[in-house]
Amino acid sequence: MNLAQPRFPGQSSRGLLLLLGSIVVGAWGSYQCAQWVINDDMQGMALAGLVVVGSAVVVGILNNWRNGVYLFLAWLLFEDFARKFLGNNMTIYFAKDFLLLVVYISFFADRRKRKVKLFKAPFLAPVVVFIWFGVMQIFNPASTSIFYGLMGVKIFFYYVPLIFVGYALFDSESELRRFFTINLVLAFVIVGLGLAQSIIGPTFLNPAHQADDLALLSGMYRVSPQTGQMAYRPTSVFVSNGRFCDFINVAWLLVLGFSGFLLLRQKKGRILAFICVAVTAAAAFFAASRGTFMWAMIDGLVTSAAFIWGAPWRQREARRAFKGVQRALLAVAGAMTLLFFIFPDALLSRVAIYQETLNPNSSTSELSHRGWEYPVDNFLAAFQYPRWLEGYGIGTTALGGQYVARFFKVVPPVIGVESGFGTLVVEMGVGGLILWLIMGCAIVFTAWRVVKKLKGSPLLPIAFTIFWYAFVLLFPSTFGGIQPYEDYVLNCYLWLMLGVLFRLPTLKLTNLAVPATPARQAWPAVPSGQRLVIPRTPGVA
Repeated sequence: MNLAQPRFPGQSSRGLLLLLGSIVVGAWGSYQCAQWVINDDMQGMALAGLVVVGSAVVVGILNNWRNGVYLFLAWLLFEDFARKFLGNNMTIYFAKDFLLLVVYISFFADRRKRKVKLFKAPFLAPVVVFIWFGVMQIFNPASTSIFYGLMGVKIFFYYVPLIFVGYALFDSESELRRFFTINLVLAFVIVGLGLAQSIIGPTFLNPAHQADDLALLSGMYRVSPQTGQMAYRPTSVFVSNGRFCDFINVAWLLVLGFSGFLLLRQKKGRILAFICVAVTAAAAFFAASRGTFMWAMIDGLVTSAAFIWGAPWRQREARRAFKGVQRALLAVAGAMTLLFFIFPDALLSRVAIYQETLNPNSSTSELSHRGWEYPVDNFLAAFQYPRWLEGYGIGTTALGGQYVARFFKVVPPVIGVESGFGTLVVEMGVGGLILWLIMGCAIVFTAWRVVKKLKGSPLLPIAFTIFWYAFVLLFPSTFGGIQPYEDYVLNCYLWLMLGVLFRLPTLKLTNLAVPATPARQAWPAVPSGQRLVIPRTPGVA
């Protein structure tokens, strides 16, 4: 009996073509690798390795977009590290956008198969109007190149669909824990490296030879005006101290929110969270950035007050919030004390800088000037431009404009101003600023409704930190400068976390298994307009 598998027409020919193609590609790859080795081109070999890894990542994302989100976030945070060691390659710079595009394709493919559910964001209308207005600004006649507009639209709006991705990312407490644990681990690695670099100096995490524009950013110091003490401004895995400080602001709020959630739940994961609290606070202090130092204190005070306000007082569990705040303060104080005894000079140089420039009683204090007068003057300077009513086009003063000017040999029409609100006026006219304020108010007000709905729930700390992050980024930070919003890390986390925020009221928390006590019921979904009342379970720490 002939037991051979039946063959279909063309099957053998396709297999032969696949084999020949594999041989050709393998031979070409071997030849190229040999050339890199002969020419001692380690950058070429590294780029080839990244291409191979990236191809595998793309296949993984297409198979599972949820895992793709975590892969995208990891690449997003460590992209600058690759750029520093591979010569500021623009292929690496745009790789994150390609990975996110693959995530979008995989996500909306599952949407068509009805595997995920979209939600209608309550602030979607003002966001869509602002996007429409920004797209129209691509064709502003005052812009010197359409590529400025395309770049501006990408910077402002490319991450907006992450709202839907964040909303559909998880539907259980275990997946919520996974999301924040992964982000905490990434944050711990990055801020820990930055903390070490602030003490070791610029030779750590920076290559000996790198592009001139990156070398300038990675070797900056701050000097106290009275005593002349110097402090290195660390970059960690990023290309600049500013980008590292922006990430500290995100990481600090993520750490505080997840720590507050863990305090009202089981003990699993608390040790990692409190270590991250201590390390992130220390990194914020050692970053030698006055803005980061001030915002870290403000965020800590505001979130602590919010956690106590939103704690389940009726169940007499508010003492956990008090204990959590106390433990966080002790962790931060312990970390700073330890650093003082090990690296006293590094710590005291930062103390001198903050004391001499932020203390209102200091003769060299810049608190009032940098906190109010300087940004206000920059905002008013935007109205000195002749086209303040209609603007010069989106993206004409954006981060990355130097690459457009270099590649396409064009000159931006204006220099711009440092104030973020002023930048909106310069680029999109006063109409762009008005639409930004309307969009920001809609986002903040609807986010606050979710926070009030979750009062008394263990999810309140996470919800409040997301609300607070959106408020700070869209208003005070953007008023001071457009750079925080144009930083793709902050922009990405804004829209992704807003989706997470609106998912929280429908998230059912799992039962807590406590020996010799009745099982706690699953946290129900919160009906619109009501608050969640949590029954107290004895014996749960």
